[in-house]
Amino acid sequence: MRVAVTGASGFIGRHVVTELAACGARVVAVTRDAARLGELPRGAGVVEMDIADPGTGCFDRLGSPDVLVHLAWDGLPNYKSPYHFETELPRQYFFIKNLVQGGLGSLVATGTCFEYGMQSGALSEELPPRPTTPYGYAKDALHRQLCFLKSQHPFCLNWARLFYMYGAGQSASSLFPKLKEAALRGDRIFDMSGGEQLRDYLPVTEVARRIVRLALCGRELGTVNICSGEPVSVRALVEKWLRENGWNLELNLGHYPYPDYEPMAFWGAPSVARKSSIFS
Repeated sequence: MRVAVTGASGFIGRHVVTELAACGARVVAVTRDAARLGELPRGAGVVEMDIADPGTGCFDRLGSPDVLVHLAWDGLPNYKSPYHFETELPRQYFFIKNLVQGGLGSLVATGTCFEYGMQSGALSEELPPRPTTPYGYAKDALHRQLCFLKSQHPFCLNWARLFYMYGAGQSASSLFPKLKEAALRGDRIFDMSGGEQLRDYLPVTEVARRIVRLALCGRELGTVNICSGEPVSVRALVEKWLRENGWNLELNLGHYPYPDYEPMAFWGAPSVARKSSIFS
């Protein structure tokens, strides 16, 4: 099976490409700059393409893939910027439409837990999206647009709704890299929020494994939460990382305020995954 991956040089993309190759797929890594990819698995191909200006014949240029794993999205981590719906949303839609009209038969696109907005508790796929940020709104809007597109040009659509993750290659501004940097620098104190907010975290390697299982399953499951299903406080998670790595840092709790764009307690309910046993 030939699988193209957009955003292949990104945090998740690198792990998805590696996992696909390990599963025997013929991988095409799609990126704006091939120099950013680094070492790829043996046999993986590379196509330089900017989804903002992909040109014509995109599907053929990607080698006519059986599946597209679409991870690319610009404008992060500024979740509140209008850029997401003013600029990125139309680019995303017309890029995917170009591929579908060219012959793409199956798509796994990544959504976000921000589509749920300020809803609290266990969030299942059956809950209606109620986004409260431009980023969440744009992702939800793209999903709806693709559903309309599918009614005119049938294709298999799986929407992988991502929660939180951590691991190798993560942005330096994220929690785990900042904690690691402070520990390796020899800091005694680490500034963070109160840490009592409940979230849903998975290692990025497990996120990649689940995305790949969706890509290779050969069926449409619709919206699928990519989550652990287990709430954990941010403080407990940070303390776990400290223990596992032997880092000696005192946590300065309450230094940063809690984000105003997400509820204090929410986590994923992987209802679709449990029913289908796709990730077992």
